[in-house]
Amino acid sequence: MRKKLKEARQRAGMTQQQMANELDIGLRHYQFIESGDRIGDFAIWDKLEDITGVHQRILRQNEASHPDTEDSQ
Repeated sequence: MRKKLKEARQRAGMTQQQMANELDIGLRHYQFIESGDRIGDFAIWDKLEDITGVHQRILRQNEASHPDTEDSQ
């Protein structure tokens, strides 16, 4: 799961459907991106960065491969 992406979306006050609409993609496509099951193309990540104000490198982190430092201590 891309926890940072989910948190950024929620901070923006958006549902998954609203985010999908902003990105001009289907809901399931967005859900796959947020869950980490799909990568998504560069244009999507550029828009996500613009919408959330969070660098896409952070948004793209998959929790399984980037555990929080608190959890690993």
